[in-house]
Amino acid sequence: MSDPQALVRVLDELLWVLRREGIEISTAQAIDAARAVRCVGIDQLADVREAVASIVVHRRQDRYVFDAAFATFVEAASRGRARNFWERLAASGFGDAEIGVLRELVAQISGSPGEAVVTWLDGEGELDRILAMAGVARTIDAHSRLQLGYRTHRLLRRVGADRAQHAVSGLRETLIRTLGVRGELLADAVLREIEGARDRIRAHVERAYQAQVARRARDHAERRVDSMEFGSINDVEIEQLRHAVRRFAERLRGAARVRTRHALRGGIDAHRTLRQSLRTGGVPVRLVRKRRARVRPKVIVLCDVSDSVRLVARLLLEFTYAAQELFESARTFVFVSDLGETTKLFEQERPDQAISMAWRGVVRSDDNSNYGRVFRTFEKRHLRELDRKTSVVILGDGRTNFHDAAAEVLDRIRQRSRALVWLCPEPRGQWTQGDSSMPRYAPKCTAVYEVRCVADLERAARALIA
Repeated sequence: MSDPQALVRVLDELLWVLRREGIEISTAQAIDAARAVRCVGIDQLADVREAVASIVVHRRQDRYVFDAAFATFVEAASRGRARNFWERLAASGFGDAEIGVLRELVAQISGSPGEAVVTWLDGEGELDRILAMAGVARTIDAHSRLQLGYRTHRLLRRVGADRAQHAVSGLRETLIRTLGVRGELLADAVLREIEGARDRIRAHVERAYQAQVARRARDHAERRVDSMEFGSINDVEIEQLRHAVRRFAERLRGAARVRTRHALRGGIDAHRTLRQSLRTGGVPVRLVRKRRARVRPKVIVLCDVSDSVRLVARLLLEFTYAAQELFESARTFVFVSDLGETTKLFEQERPDQAISMAWRGVVRSDDNSNYGRVFRTFEKRHLRELDRKTSVVILGDGRTNFHDAAAEVLDRIRQRSRALVWLCPEPRGQWTQGDSSMPRYAPKCTAVYEVRCVADLERAARALIA
């Protein structure tokens, strides 16, 4: 392949096929892969395969995926399949004059509709690039089966499938008037191309969902304590989770002590060091260091202790009191339909006993959750106590039992606090189902974390402390 641009185009198509199979490839790696292929040449496919693999494959399990995708790509290319929109039309039997008429008509369409006809049909890599930028894998999970149709429809609108189909429908009469029967056949061929691209988008959403299902099944099979989903554990594993929470609290305390020592030692203050060196003729005999005191945050934790989230609430409360020294102060509240403070209870009792007592006496755990009532109660009693050092953490599934959500209260809480963090034990794919108000609560928060296992809880805790 003597044309460098053609080589880059083919390599770009290959890299996007690999991305579609789940291999993460950065822009820098794509450039390095092109340089590697240029060094080994394209005469031997085995050399090309190994050159690209040496750049983009980092894990052993990815090598099998890479080899399969590479073989499929080469096989499709060896069959002579046209990878360009216009080339595929030519391969279907349309002549240069007919394709030229279509090109001119598309060029005459002003704005995005005309671009939508060919932009994401013109080679597979272009559509793959658009789908990758859409970030479907970040918003879909193993619980999203019922939403796949809605997500697919929304993605089709986002990439311009409807605009492209409408534009071609508008060109049909002009093509028929210009080319007769061949114009109608040409319009039908373009519509088939658009439908084929729509099928690829549907398949992309399905693959993202199946990948999440496979990951969930793999974690479940391995049964690692830190990746056990709270909703699937048994009574024996609950104690293992509690030990895991205490262990990561100890890790965070150890890291905090190291940061404190480094802060006390401080970095070099260049300005004061140079001024000090004037006494010794400009020689910096003694280094002057900056003294920076680390400010520990204050935290207020509001835990929904209804049956649906009781286990994760228990683990969060245990973490809060296992990691007390990480905070200047820590206050805890539990709620179902009423709000009750448990700070003094945890100061007087061991965490396990305090949690049991909170379940029985602080609030009525057999009530239905009423987030709006709880938020308004917190605002009335404690809003003035918030300041810019205070982080407010809310743990709950956001299911309001169709009561008033009072989402506007979160605006006032966030305005007065350092951060408003929501920990949700439900997967994001279920937030739009039933009585969930998470779509209303999430935009009000500084950050929202899905907390379905101990590893998720640890990530959220690290972000909170940082």
